[in-house]
Amino acid sequence: MTFYFWGIIVAPIIHAIVIPGWLDFTHVVPPAVAWGGVTLAILINQGLLPAILSPIFLAILYPIAVRRGLYWRQRYGVTQEKEAEDYDSSAIPAILRGINLEINRGDFVGITGPSGAGKTTLCMCLKGLIPHVVGGTMRGRVIVREMDTRKTEPSILAEAVAMVFQDPETQIVGLTVEEDLAFGPENLMRPASLIRDEIPRMLHTVGLTGYERRETYRLSGGQKQRIAIASALMMEPQVLILDEPTSELDPLGKDEVFQVVRRLHEEHQVTIIMVEHEVEQLADVADRIIALNHGRIVADAPPREFFHSAGLFHGTEGERLPQVAELLLALEAEELVDPADFTPYEEEAIARLDRLLLRKRD
Repeated sequence: MTFYFWGIIVAPIIHAIVIPGWLDFTHVVPPAVAWGGVTLAILINQGLLPAILSPIFLAILYPIAVRRGLYWRQRYGVTQEKEAEDYDSSAIPAILRGINLEINRGDFVGITGPSGAGKTTLCMCLKGLIPHVVGGTMRGRVIVREMDTRKTEPSILAEAVAMVFQDPETQIVGLTVEEDLAFGPENLMRPASLIRDEIPRMLHTVGLTGYERRETYRLSGGQKQRIAIASALMMEPQVLILDEPTSELDPLGKDEVFQVVRRLHEEHQVTIIMVEHEVEQLADVADRIIALNHGRIVADAPPREFFHSAGLFHGTEGERLPQVAELLLALEAEELVDPADFTPYEEEAIARLDRLLLRKRD
């Protein structure tokens, strides 16, 4: 193949310079005619001369290169067997291991865990980006809305599952808000009138009513992430996956996103899967929280039970308990509060601590 490409590149250049130049020099034809035929000559010889020269190059130069050790595969020790060995998928460690997970319609599931635990990979499997867009070896099945993600086209999955990523900048494609929201449904050939009617409704859902004409580059980080959520909702998905949507936002932006997500779950009954490190806020919105570590599910429980396990967080690198949970566990260890009084919810914890202080005063 190397010599074939040499034929494609070298042959037209030789012909384009030598032949018209010779015709011009010998005055066989007028100069304008000689050089005017360059384009035609190149088009003809893109197919003709490579077909003639490639076998010659292959037959003559390849054996010489091999004998002298000049062939690049020999010089760098690359063989077909070596390539197969280098790209053997069995030699690559698995990112997810033994995942067995069921999420019911209408659930709000939080996923947490240290960096590198496999959270984003799990999200991409649920979305169908693996194996259709992101390569690799995948074993097992992922069924979403009765569709096997390995056998279903991404365009079909896009109508059932939407995903919002960490960086809002990478998700916005329109110059204005309404252009961005219209992008997805336009690609699915939905009627323009329907799209126009849906845009104000989705903006109201994410708390950005009247932002249709706003230029996207002028929005704050929190507003951009809410626009990304609205764009995802324009596809009318049954499942919304959010992969650390607040990781690059300031505290105000984080609060804005969590308010929108809470409203979506309460008012629209969308199934939500949210990867998040902000455990205090995740506890307030999720019905159930899953912890991943080294590609495995190490915990799966409602927030109250999930955060009552201090050992779980000591065993997962980089993760921490909500502060109120840490305080109540410490008081529980000192037998100052009853285990039944434990709660990961801030308002509940404050109320119970107030009662505890009143009892101590009495």
